Amino acid sequence: MWRPYKLLNTILMDATLQKLFFASMRVEGTMEKELQLPKRHLCFTFFADDVKSLRAVVNPDVSNYYVWNVLIFRIRNIGIMAHIDAGKTTTTERMLYYSGYTRALGDVDDGDTVTDYMAQERERGITIQSAAVTFDWKEHRINLIDTPGHVDFTLEVERALRVLDGAVAVFDASAGVEAQTLTVWRQADKHKIPCVCFLNKMDKPGASLRYSLESIKTKLKANPVLLQIPIGSGKSFIGLVDLITKQRMTWQGKSWAEDGRLFESRALEPTDDPELLEEVSQARGGLIEQVADLDDEFAELLLGEYGDSFDAVPAGKLQEALRRVTLARKGVPVLCGSSLKNKGVQPLLDAITAYLPAPNERNHDLVRWYKDDLCALAFKVVHDKQRGPLVFLRIYSGTIKPQSAIYNINRNGTERMSRLLLPFADQHVEIPSLSAGNIALTVGLKQTVTGDTIVSSKASAAAAARRAQKGAEEKTGSARSGREGSSLVLAGVEVPEPVFFCSIEPPTMSKQADLEHALNCLQREDPSLKVRTDPDSGQTILCGMGELHIEILHDRIKREYNIETHLGPLQVAYRETILQSVTTTDTLDRTLGEKRHIVTVELTVSPWLESAAGTSWNIAYEEEVEAQISAEVREAVDNGVQSAYLQGPLLGYPVQGVSTVISSLRVEPGTSMAMVSACVSRCMLKGLQQANGLVLEPVMSLEVTVGEEYLSSVLGDLAQRRGSVHDIQSRFENKMLLATVPLAEMMGYSTVLRTLTSGNATFSLELASYEPMNPQAQTSLLNKMAGLS
Repeated sequence: MWRPYKLLNTILMDATLQKLFFASMRVEGTMEKELQLPKRHLCFTFFADDVKSLRAVVNPDVSNYYVWNVLIFRIRNIGIMAHIDAGKTTTTERMLYYSGYTRALGDVDDGDTVTDYMAQERERGITIQSAAVTFDWKEHRINLIDTPGHVDFTLEVERALRVLDGAVAVFDASAGVEAQTLTVWRQADKHKIPCVCFLNKMDKPGASLRYSLESIKTKLKANPVLLQIPIGSGKSFIGLVDLITKQRMTWQGKSWAEDGRLFESRALEPTDDPELLEEVSQARGGLIEQVADLDDEFAELLLGEYGDSFDAVPAGKLQEALRRVTLARKGVPVLCGSSLKNKGVQPLLDAITAYLPAPNERNHDLVRWYKDDLCALAFKVVHDKQRGPLVFLRIYSGTIKPQSAIYNINRNGTERMSRLLLPFADQHVEIPSLSAGNIALTVGLKQTVTGDTIVSSKASAAAAARRAQKGAEEKTGSARSGREGSSLVLAGVEVPEPVFFCSIEPPTMSKQADLEHALNCLQREDPSLKVRTDPDSGQTILCGMGELHIEILHDRIKREYNIETHLGPLQVAYRETILQSVTTTDTLDRTLGEKRHIVTVELTVSPWLESAAGTSWNIAYEEEVEAQISAEVREAVDNGVQSAYLQGPLLGYPVQGVSTVISSLRVEPGTSMAMVSACVSRCMLKGLQQANGLVLEPVMSLEVTVGEEYLSSVLGDLAQRRGSVHDIQSRFENKMLLATVPLAEMMGYSTVLRTLTSGNATFSLELASYEPMNPQAQTSLLNKMAGLS
C-alpha cells in the first residue's frame, strides 16, 4: 500500500511536480483524486531504510529519474568555503546524510566525518586537504569540494575555486565575517564565482541575523539578499520561514527524528504568532523590492502584472529572478540554520540547485575552441599507496574514458590513463566514462601536476589553436601571429610564496633517498611546499606557509613514509631591497681551453617603487644597447640579472623592489652565453652590495577575538612583539582586535595567547605585506645570523 507521507518535500509543495509525480505513479487501487495532501505535512529527506551507494550517482535508476548523469544543466560544481571552525565540514556531513549517502551523522569532534579522512585532520578537528564528494539531490548531481579554513592551507581553497562553478560561504552567525572569510571571498571574487551565504550556528547564544548581514555588506562589499527568517534565537532556534514560498519549516521531536531527516513544513496561517507574521511580511516585501532593483525583467513584471499587490507575485517568478541576480553576481542569497543541530540544511541544498550555476552557464573563453573534443584541467594530485598518483580533473568539454591516451599541453607529452574514478573523499568508484561539467579522478598519469591542461591529442590541441586564431582574425579583421593560439592552455593555479622555512634531516644517510622521494611526492601534491638545498651547508630546506603547514608535512612524512625526520628551528623568509641607486662596471676575461671569453657590462641598480603593485623587480635596457644585442645575448643578460636577484647581499634572501638598467654591454666574438650571464650576475652583486641594502620582513594581519577582561593583557603582549594595533571593535560581549605584527614575533603565539586568556580567545593570521625592518631590529637580525648573538 502506498503511503502519502513518503512523498518528498518538493513534490508536496509544488503543484507541477505533483502532476508529474501522479502521472508517473501507477499505484494499484489508488487514484490521484483519492490522495488528499495535507496542508501540514511531515517531510522526509529520505526513507529511514534507504541508504544510497555512490554507484547510484553513476547509474541512476532510469525508471525513477531522468537520465540526468549526461545532462549538464543538472550538474552543480560547488565548494564550501569559510573561516576556520565556521562549520564547513559539519555542513558537508549533513548534506551527505540527508541525500542518503551515509548511514550516520559524522562529527568533527569524534573524528568520523567523511571528508576529513586524514589522520591529522581527525586528530586536530580541522580540514587540511580539500576533499571532493559526489552525490545527488532531487535529480541534480552535486560535485562538492570541502575546503580548509586555516590560512596555512589557502592554496587548497584557491585550486578548488579555480575549477568550481559556485560556492557556499558558511558564516558563524555569532561572529559574522571573519579574517579568513575575507580571504576566501576575495578568491571567489577573483574567479567570478556566484555564491550563496549560509548563516550557520543560529542556535548559539550570540547569533545575530542583523549583525551577520551588516558585516557581509560592510566587510565583503556584497549585496546580501535574505531568503529566510529564523524562528527563535539561540537555544530556542527551532526552524525558519522561507520568504519566497512563505512556508514555515520547523525541526522538532524526539527519537530518530532528532537527526533532522524529519521536519514539519506548512504554509503560514493567520493564527501564527503576529510578530512573526509581521516580520515575514516586511522581509518578503523588502526581498521583492530588492530583487526588482537588481533585475530589470522582474521589475517590469512586477509593475505590469502585479502593480496592485506585490505580494501576489508567484514564488516561481521570484525564484527565476533571484537566480538571474545570483548568476550575474549582483546579489548573494542568504540562508540560515544550524548544521550541528541538524536544522536548515535541506533548504540550503535546494538553494544550491535553484540558484547556483550549471557548468554550461559559466563562460570559459578558451574551452569553446575545443568544441566536443576533450579539454580538462588538472587541479589536484594525491598519492595513493596502491594506485600511485591520483590526478583530479575538471572536465570542461568532451568525454574522458579509461584506457585512453591523453595529451598534456604544459608538459608537451602523451600519457595513458589506466582507470577513471568518481571521487568520494577517500573512497572512489570506478566508472566507464565521464562527460563535460564533471570532476573526475584519474589513475596512471605519472607526469601531470597541478595546473596542467589535458586534451585528447596533440592534433586536437592544434585544431583548437587554429580555430582560435581564425576567430581572432575574424574579430580584428587582420591576420595575427599564431603564437597566442599555438598554446590554448587553461589558466593554472596561482601558488602563494612561502613565508616560513626550516631544515629537515633524515635519521641516517641511508634514508636520504627515501626522504627525497617523500618530499617529491608531497611537492607534487602541495605546490605551496617548496624544497631546496642550501648551497653552503648542503642541508635540505622546507619552505611552507606557516607553522601548522610545516608541522603537518613533518607528521605526514613520519606516518605515510615511515621516516623519522628531524626539523631544524623555524625561520622566517625575509626579503632584501636597496635604498639608493648605484652604477657599476665589470669585465670578465677568461680563457677556457683555446677560447678566450671577454664581456664588459655597465649597469645601474636603483629602488623600484612600482614593486608595491606586486612585481618584485624590473629589467630595462638603454635604447642603444637594446638595438645592438641579439635575442640570445638578451636572454643571457636576463638570466644573469635574475640569478643575482635570487640572493641578496646582506643575508642571501631574494631581492625585490629593485630596477636594473643595462647601460652598456660589449661581448667579444666567440664568447659563450654562460660567460655573459656570469659577468652580469657578478656586476649585479657588486652594485647591490654598494646600494645600502635593507632587509624586508613579512608583516601579518592579526585578528584576535577576546573577552574584555583579557584585552589589556593581549595588548601588552602585542606591544612587546612590535605589533601595531589599528582598531578595536565590539562583537557582542567580546572585543575584536585588529593589528599588524611582524611574523618573526609570532612564533608560538597560540600557546601564549591561550595562557594569557585562559583559553578564551581565538586569533587568525594572514600575510599583509613585506615591510622594511627598523635599523635596531635589522642589526639584531644580522648579528643573530652571523652567530654574534
